[in-house]
Amino acid sequence: MTCESIAMRFDLTSLNLFLAVAEEKSLTRASKRAHLAVSAISKRIAELEQHVGAPLFTRFSRGVELTPAGQSMLSYARQVFETLHLMEQELGDYSAGIKGQLRLHATTSSLAQFLPRDIETFSALYPGIRFDIEERVGAAIVRAVTDGRADLGIFASRTPAPDLETIHYRSDELAVAVSLDHALAERDMVRFSEVTRYEFIASHAESALYALATQEAAKLHLSLKVRIRVSSFDCMCQLVAGRLGIAILPLHVIRIYAQSLPIVGLTLDESWAKRDLQIGMRSFSSLPATARAFVEHLGNSD
Repeated sequence: MTCESIAMRFDLTSLNLFLAVAEEKSLTRASKRAHLAVSAISKRIAELEQHVGAPLFTRFSRGVELTPAGQSMLSYARQVFETLHLMEQELGDYSAGIKGQLRLHATTSSLAQFLPRDIETFSALYPGIRFDIEERVGAAIVRAVTDGRADLGIFASRTPAPDLETIHYRSDELAVAVSLDHALAERDMVRFSEVTRYEFIASHAESALYALATQEAAKLHLSLKVRIRVSSFDCMCQLVAGRLGIAILPLHVIRIYAQSLPIVGLTLDESWAKRDLQIGMRSFSSLPATARAFVEHLGNSD
């Protein structure tokens, strides 16, 4: 059956009147809502029932109730009008230039390395979009996107996100930050087992970095000697420079802070040190035009 023949059988006016009757549970109240005669609405409903081949309503003296076929049609009719509303909204966005607000939750790693530049280039293309950005750990990001408190989330691919649609964003590399006069400072590369003997400046307990490091230490039947725990990469690098411990951080971040602090980054000779970051969303197809445009931009920015 072609789209044209379906449209002829189920025109929008008839579907809209069907919705009015279903919601009002009365032909009389539906006629007042639609500003049409009861006979006109009754004729439209009869035509729909003829197309369906089954009654859509059970008539009572006090009103009407949906039949099983009517319940099914109600669900689909609402989807039709919701889709039309989204289409109208999106086309309106494009005609006026994409505008609106985007709620983004992201890990410290993505905010410290990649997102500022990507947001800058995106904002140059779409200056009418405002960002509401929150820095969160991976599990909290997944929850926020799943619950609808965030449109998009950016987190490590190791973070479980079974209910989200995900696409690759960027890759980074973890390294060991040490002070310039540390015993390991002259090394270019170290194994994780070597650095576990030293005291660590660690990120907070729920962070993906800390979880990864403790998991890998446990595989070696070792544990991290955490001396200080802080939330920001800036504080971690400052404390490393103050000879209070070493830290595992993205290599790109270490190199940025090494320009102004007496620290150096050592390559971590472990397969797990190479990480993927991903963009998570409930469904790409259901995102507003603003969020879809941003996801497409991120996908082309690597």
